[in-house]
Amino acid sequence: MTDILMDRADGVLTLTLNRVEKKNSFTQAMYTTMAEALADAAADAAIRVVVIQGHATVFSAGNDLRDFLNGPPVSADSQAPVQRFIAALVQFPKPLLAAVCGPAVGIGTTMLFHCDLVYAGDNAAFSMPFANLGLCPEAASSLLAPRLMGYHRAAEALLMGEPFMAEAALEVGLVNRIVPPTEANGLAQAQARKLAAKPMRALIETKRLLKKSQTAEITQRVAEEFDSFGRMLKEPAALEAIAAFTEKRRPDFSGL
Repeated sequence: MTDILMDRADGVLTLTLNRVEKKNSFTQAMYTTMAEALADAAADAAIRVVVIQGHATVFSAGNDLRDFLNGPPVSADSQAPVQRFIAALVQFPKPLLAAVCGPAVGIGTTMLFHCDLVYAGDNAAFSMPFANLGLCPEAASSLLAPRLMGYHRAAEALLMGEPFMAEAALEVGLVNRIVPPTEANGLAQAQARKLAAKPMRALIETKRLLKKSQTAEITQRVAEEFDSFGRMLKEPAALEAIAAFTEKRRPDFSGL
């Protein structure tokens, strides 16, 4: 069974995270598949809109830590799978939608800053617990979260790393609408089909203009975050967090 399901219909490419038994946690292979799918969709005139969705009970628990440890998440040439995926999100020129239900952890939340429309189930719980793992933010979330949420709310989300629920996400503009979990994917699909019926050039140009003022900043911040992330991954705090996870105990950051 594939971990990413792909469906093409009516000009819409739907990418469904399909690793529910592992809470849709991302493997390196999944990042590669998603990056390639987005690159192909950008170049394919038949694909007008992309939707990323999960299950009614879970969007994504973030990285699969065991898989994460088996392959370097950051490479000097920016070709590590997660780097390719984030670059594909940042560069994607067409409308990109997401339907989010249940936990959306780490990349499960930060990828949403690059989506144009986000629909959430009322069970959605967003979190960016990088500091809790001895790491720093990624996907330009250190730039985009304060711009969207305001500094203090972004600081709380990134420093505390605690979940915030769908209503809070709606209030700060991270999501467009909240519906029952069983309706979120359907709503995203309906909106995607409305967009797919519009003039493609108008959608692409509108998105380009909307993002023009921050595109260079985002690219620079993504690179800066990855530089810090790769360095911090080798430092004592992250090593302790990883050891605690593998040993199924609480991490001890005293003195770190």
